[in-house]
Amino acid sequence: MSEPTPGRKASTTEQILDLLLDALAERQRARGSGPHAPAPAAAGEGKGTPTMTPAQAGEGRAPAPLPAPAREREVTRRPATLAEAATREPAPLPVIPPRPGEKGWQPPARLPSIQMHKFLARLVIAIALLVVAINIPIQRHGVSLARILPDSASLIIRDGLVLKGSGENIYMLQDEQLRWISSMDVFEHLGLTWGDVRVVGDTFLEQFEMGRPIYRIVKCKASPHIYALEEGKKRWIRDIETFTAEGYVWEDVQLVDCRYLRNLPDGVPIPEDAGPPPQP
Repeated sequence: MSEPTPGRKASTTEQILDLLLDALAERQRARGSGPHAPAPAAAGEGKGTPTMTPAQAGEGRAPAPLPAPAREREVTRRPATLAEAATREPAPLPVIPPRPGEKGWQPPARLPSIQMHKFLARLVIAIALLVVAINIPIQRHGVSLARILPDSASLIIRDGLVLKGSGENIYMLQDEQLRWISSMDVFEHLGLTWGDVRVVGDTFLEQFEMGRPIYRIVKCKASPHIYALEEGKKRWIRDIETFTAEGYVWEDVQLVDCRYLRNLPDGVPIPEDAGPPPQP
């Protein structure tokens, strides 16, 4: 700043020029020391002393206050930031569940059971009941439902086929004729089982002719007489001619105990006019 001449009071213009020169010098020093370095206060100015621009000096306005340095602004803001940090609640830490074997660990809850063992037990019982229901005898002679299921149309017509209708009689098909199996003794003597019996409709049986019944032919060693067993009775066959005429052969004769034959009641002889039957 230029010094005023002694004995002469500085004019307003000179004061304005001095202020401008001081402001330019201060700006030059601020640029030379870096953007972040605070500019030193002008001579005769205290901290926070306001500066006056030429326009303000010409108009007679009060000088504008100098902006506070950046470091002072940071210091003034820091207490507010620290206060906020002191009053702010800390963020909760993540909760890590304990692992197996660690303190506080508990096994997970068991899933509800589907009762597989009960289901399997019921399934086995149902299958067993179904098997029994299919194979249980529903006729007098024990023909099961499993033998009723096949349709008669699917049967192969052949000799030796054992058939049964709605009645109790069982027949064997021979030479396209139905031969009645006269007793269970004959049935077992022929080597048949209930698995061989095919249940068919009565209309299926009506298409065949009825042949001679099948009897069990027996005799005892102590007697020459031959008998045909029918429904628990013995029917005397009169002679060899009648025997062969009925279609029997010697291979059909079965030897039994004489006491067994004597205990059987007499039936109608073959032929029916043969007279009273002799005892074995």
